[in-house]
Amino acid sequence: MNNRVSTILLAGILVSLIFSCNSDSQTLSGKNTDGSGKEKKLKGTVSISGAFALYPLVNVWAEEFRKEYPDVRFNISGGGAGKGMADVLGGAADLGMFSRDVTDAEREKGAWWISVTKDAVIPTLSEKNPLLGKIKTEGLTREELSGYFLKDGKKVWPNSTTEVNVYTRSDASGAADVWAKYLGGDAQESLKGIAVYGDPGLADAVKNDPKGIGYNNIIYVFDLNSGEKYPGIEVVPIDINENGGIDPEEDFYHNLDEITAAIADGRYPSPPARELYMIAKGKPTDPIILEFLNWILVKGQVFVEANGYILLSETVINEQKKKL
Repeated sequence: MNNRVSTILLAGILVSLIFSCNSDSQTLSGKNTDGSGKEKKLKGTVSISGAFALYPLVNVWAEEFRKEYPDVRFNISGGGAGKGMADVLGGAADLGMFSRDVTDAEREKGAWWISVTKDAVIPTLSEKNPLLGKIKTEGLTREELSGYFLKDGKKVWPNSTTEVNVYTRSDASGAADVWAKYLGGDAQESLKGIAVYGDPGLADAVKNDPKGIGYNNIIYVFDLNSGEKYPGIEVVPIDINENGGIDPEEDFYHNLDEITAAIADGRYPSPPARELYMIAKGKPTDPIILEFLNWILVKGQVFVEANGYILLSETVINEQKKKL
């Protein structure tokens, strides 16, 4: 056997060994052996858990990502931001969907994160509320909202005898944490009320109770297809300047375009507007996860506004790219 043939056989054996060492959870990156210059497709499974706030958009991102990388599979489950953090830190999920600031204690346990989009928590009530017209005209101040959600005891709507049933989240929720801090509380545990599981559950509880008041992420209040509010649910406008009425510059709750524009330009306060994150335990090293996160920050941003979320600034996006 001449040297040229021996070299070719040895090269073939080495290539076979390299590819056989790639497991289902790793990327087959590099160049095709046919010299086309195209990268090999990613192959594996990514598990994602966490915030209801980010759940719909992450499903869209996963579906679009798979159009480019059909051999990548996603297992995505809601359950609240707290579950996402617990699953990531405990090794039960590769990535977490997260909807509040990461605490010092979570950082010490290895939590790593990037910002991926922005949304907001808004106060909600039933369209069957007997005082709906008055509430939409006058709104509620931050102090009045705080009185409902942070204090025990019998509650009534302002200047009336109509009782209020307050609803909050039972699961560890980023939305609840952000809402509590906006109202002056320390964390989710500060909130009072009837505890309901999940963002969809809280929306259902409020819309089915004419006396109810709660809070939801905007995508559980507004229909993405029509841009209108889901049947049965209404928004409590916030009297931001506390002058006893909803002025034109505060009146941006009629449809999805209006509320997202108000969040984007800062007319809606932050909090309860906030950034949303993807988290991991330590900076990811798996090529599939790195590619997916990078794809979110680059190609994935085109799907943000169409799905009821708010784009991050170019500066923030560039800062997140550097983390990868």
